[in-house]
Amino acid sequence: MQKRLLLAALLSIVFFIVYDFFMPKRVMPEQNQTTVSQSQSIDQNKAPNINQNTPKSNENLASNEIIATIKGQSYEAKIDKLGRISKFYLTEEKYKTEDGNKIELVSQNPLPLELRFNDSMLNADAFKVAYSSDASEIDASSEPKTIKLTQKLDGVTVTKNIKFYPNGRYEVEVNLSKNVDYFITPGFRPNIAVDSYTVHGVMLRNADDSLNIIEDGDAKEVKNYANTTIAAASDRYYTTLFYSFEKPFEVAVDKDSNNNPILFVKANDNLKLGAYIGPKEHKILSSMDERLNDVIEYGWFTFIAKPMFAFLNFLHNYIGNWGWAIVVLTLVIRIVLFPLTYKGMLSMNKLKELAPKVKELQAKYKDDKQKMQVHMMELYKKHGANPMGGCLPILLQIPVFFAIYRVLLNAIELKGAPWILWIHDLSVMDPYFVLPILMGLTMFLQQKLTPTTFTDPMQEKVMKFLPLIFTFFFVTFPAGLTLYWFVNNVCSVVQQVFVNKLFEKHKKATEVKA
Repeated sequence: MQKRLLLAALLSIVFFIVYDFFMPKRVMPEQNQTTVSQSQSIDQNKAPNINQNTPKSNENLASNEIIATIKGQSYEAKIDKLGRISKFYLTEEKYKTEDGNKIELVSQNPLPLELRFNDSMLNADAFKVAYSSDASEIDASSEPKTIKLTQKLDGVTVTKNIKFYPNGRYEVEVNLSKNVDYFITPGFRPNIAVDSYTVHGVMLRNADDSLNIIEDGDAKEVKNYANTTIAAASDRYYTTLFYSFEKPFEVAVDKDSNNNPILFVKANDNLKLGAYIGPKEHKILSSMDERLNDVIEYGWFTFIAKPMFAFLNFLHNYIGNWGWAIVVLTLVIRIVLFPLTYKGMLSMNKLKELAPKVKELQAKYKDDKQKMQVHMMELYKKHGANPMGGCLPILLQIPVFFAIYRVLLNAIELKGAPWILWIHDLSVMDPYFVLPILMGLTMFLQQKLTPTTFTDPMQEKVMKFLPLIFTFFFVTFPAGLTLYWFVNNVCSVVQQVFVNKLFEKHKKATEVKA
């Protein structure tokens, strides 16, 4: 049982990695496909409607003309004739592509701040009449600046007052000359870091702090959500969102032809929302409101991952380097788990020592399994060995590993973060495969040092191939994650050498007394 649990624990980690690696990627536009044809966007992106009367966007206006440009401290935004944020570039060096181009976060319809009306005639008019702006350029790089957009439709005048902040945050206030039902969107999720490892789609935070997550491909029908405080559309690293904690709003989640979710906020009078477009960076989100950190999704182990990142961030603030912060975090985790790890390693040594006697019992009582189990348990009890002791430390490390796995995959703080010499970006794979190879070698060394009592040749072969399997999959993983696992293995090797020597010393002392 002990051997099977040990093998199952290790294989569960392998399965998790293999599943993520080979899981088919959802059908999405590629990063370089930054535009969608107008006719396609019209058919795909319908304005949701609580009353089941669903008008389309019907873009008849040549809306690619820019009427205003906003420059922030770390971004540049452009507003088109339909009063939408049609372009949004990150200008910081670490967010640039490999060829030096600025990352564009807004690339697919519906675009942020697009307004759609419940009334089909009014909606058609809204996509024919251009907005006017009170400024063609504003500089919000050092302090917040406001721009006013106005659209005069047949029977109603729309005014958007948008206050832009230096860091990508903005506030939008929609005022109508009369009350009519309409929808406004924070836009389709950014399409920069889309992979099969992390969550991308829509996250809704409710007034009771609960979350609703609709991943890409899972939006089967239009759904409405009341009392929403955050409505965010995100990929791995970036997000576009609306929020209002004082006055929750109503959200309708529509879908495109690939069942990817599209967010709309429903209103019928004046509306004021906080908003943000940019990286899901804890420092920026926290500066707006701590609750916005819920946009960073860690999956099943969020309850472990959140405090783990908080501690990692704390270490980084003192150390000043994310790589060394990961090293220290790993050491701290190993120290915390050491008492259990120590007991588990001692148990493994005792079990190896008792292996010959166990084989004798298995041979003696091969026809009576019940008697064999009774005598084996008596043997373990007599020598203070726990057949489950070796598995406990590994079982405890599985949720910790998964939590760190999610933290290091989702932490945009690691993007462009160097460690030593050849590691210039902890968020991408090691370019020279040094860390994965070292990780595999230390895992192999750990196996050699760890006492085992495998009697099944197949189980033994599987265990021998695990270092190679792990090395193969970690080759493509972020260097930060591989660094954690490598340091973890080094700690295991050091602890195993220490325990083995201690056990041998204890064994010799016992033999002398005997």
